Amino acid sequence: MTKCIITVLHGDQTGEELLVEALRVLASPVISPMVTLEHVDLSLEARRRSGNEVVHRAARLMLASGCGLKAATVTPEQAGDVGSPNAILRAEVGGDVIVRTGRRIPGVAPLGGVNAPITVVRMAVDDAYGAKEWREGKGATEVAFRTTQVTREHCRRVSEYAFRHAQRTGATVFGGPKYTVSPIYEGMLKEEMDRSAQGHPEVPYDPQLIDATFALVLTRDDALVIPALNRDGDILSDMVLGLYGSLAGSESLMIGFGADGTQNMVMAEAPHGTAPALEGRHIANPMAMILAAAALLEQVPDLAEAGKRVRAATLAAVAHGTKTADLGGEARTEEFTSAVLERLERTS
Repeated sequence: MTKCIITVLHGDQTGEELLVEALRVLASPVISPMVTLEHVDLSLEARRRSGNEVVHRAARLMLASGCGLKAATVTPEQAGDVGSPNAILRAEVGGDVIVRTGRRIPGVAPLGGVNAPITVVRMAVDDAYGAKEWREGKGATEVAFRTTQVTREHCRRVSEYAFRHAQRTGATVFGGPKYTVSPIYEGMLKEEMDRSAQGHPEVPYDPQLIDATFALVLTRDDALVIPALNRDGDILSDMVLGLYGSLAGSESLMIGFGADGTQNMVMAEAPHGTAPALEGRHIANPMAMILAAAALLEQVPDLAEAGKRVRAATLAAVAHGTKTADLGGEARTEEFTSAVLERLERTS
């Protein structure tokens, strides 16, 4: 078997600490013979020191390997600083789609009536993020303006990925943008959803306005896949993960596409940030970062079974009572990973 190369992108604060835990899993005797790791330092210090050259290098390496595992990184707020590494990576690898799935965590009661998985397929570019903004006037008459855009290409990639994912998982494509109020702008995504529905007649399709989507998602008990514009998807995915008990309960995938529109890269990460208040305290939950590693392995045909075993071991650790504080337990960060490793190696 040819070893899979994984480009590991190191980060900041608690994000880096949790990446180390995921790397412990990849270094286990069960997984390590199948993977080769190449490392890039994307810490704020390294990005400033290199003028973001390390970010461009990371993008080149991920395009070559097809697989990336990224720690959370700090984005400085000051104008003229190095900015967001995620924005650079998305632009350079064609990372047009972000996928996050809320799932039941064993022993953790979900909110609302949700039980089945809910996947948010979010446009990772365009829309409110990266918009041009300016203000005119002064005092009470000051007016703020913003220009945003979406492209049919990106709407099509979100829609097509959503329908293909729903087909693979037996889910319903559900929800959508506010196309009645914004038929030109937001209606473009709805048009592509309708187009994909025609191309995938076997997939159940239940389009809704975005406000109805937020309300109805609390009452549905079937597996859902929700295509969304950038900011809608950002907000919706955080809510969906929260419904299942913790943002640390699932992974986040960025899907990269080539010029011909075919998928050519996956970067996995945790959906939460760097959590500076938890840095060095050894109480943060590494579950999402370990599941990110599992999801990345699952994307590689030869490693899919290994990824499923990592996921099963992670969920089994929780089911048998090893929980960090965010899930109502007392396990330390390293203890949780050790419990995963014990179960993983027990099944080898």
